Amino acid sequence: MLSGLILAVLLLAACGTDAPVRSDLAERSVRVVATTSIVADLARQVGGERVEVAGLMGPGVDPHLYKASEGDVTRMTRADLIFYNGLHLEGKMTDVLERLADRASAVTDEIDRGRLVAPPEFAGNYDPHVWMDVTMWQRAARAVADRLAALDTAHAAGYHERAAGYLARLDSLDAYVRAQAARVPEERRVLVTAHDAFGYFGLAYGFDVRGLQGISTATEAGTADVRQLAAFVAERRIPAMFVESSVPARSIEAVREAVRALGFDVRIGGNLYSDALGGAGSGAETYEGMIRHNVDTIVGALLDEPVAEAPAAQEPVAQR
Repeated sequence: MLSGLILAVLLLAACGTDAPVRSDLAERSVRVVATTSIVADLARQVGGERVEVAGLMGPGVDPHLYKASEGDVTRMTRADLIFYNGLHLEGKMTDVLERLADRASAVTDEIDRGRLVAPPEFAGNYDPHVWMDVTMWQRAARAVADRLAALDTAHAAGYHERAAGYLARLDSLDAYVRAQAARVPEERRVLVTAHDAFGYFGLAYGFDVRGLQGISTATEAGTADVRQLAAFVAERRIPAMFVESSVPARSIEAVREAVRALGFDVRIGGNLYSDALGGAGSGAETYEGMIRHNVDTIVGALLDEPVAEAPAAQEPVAQR
């Protein structure tokens, strides 16, 4: 349910009070609001200097649990475009995004539904973590370029040129991830994380992915979940598990203790970025940096290679 203040802001927007002025785009930049830090980075890469991007969720923020504030809604009503992930990732923002549908665009809308996964435990919805497969995120980049070009027609060529350059970099990134994954023997390509955000990564790059929590972090893992995952890790003698920047580490620590109780010592292989980019200095401030950090961390831990110490992740933030 929307709060009274937020509803009032939306009603004013519907009456035109804060509606964006789009006839003057030749003289100013395009005002873009993006929900997650990953989507915000995509908008900046494609939009370049033509866009002013305001991101609603910063490093460590869990988009599954995020609720829009009155200030967020005000920013969205004044934007020319709102980019969001879609596929129910921003589930608690659904009402707001629906009321601003005239300017809101899900970057995943043009991804072939045949490539999406719909786990039965996720209430019949698709897994929204499509960015974990670089080739799927390329489709999102094309969608952003098309949407910006349709709005800001005078600069359409620039959006498509920047998108083409970005897609070429993502081709290189995809090749890098595949080369890194191939270094791990097939029987050791098992990725155990705090929640099931890496399903598309596993499908694309050949990893068996096991998450303690399901697709959404809105549901807490129970004792039975911890025991089941611990038994799997101990039986397969998985060398490392991973914490995530947007999920409290205590969940994986509980699995680790349960594994020890079964007579096997599994280590924490490092911090992965799943639903949000890293903060300044993390090396994961951009999508490209995040993906490289993740695959390097995963491969290094599974091969027991020494890696440079990464900056500590900030405490996850569920919502404001």
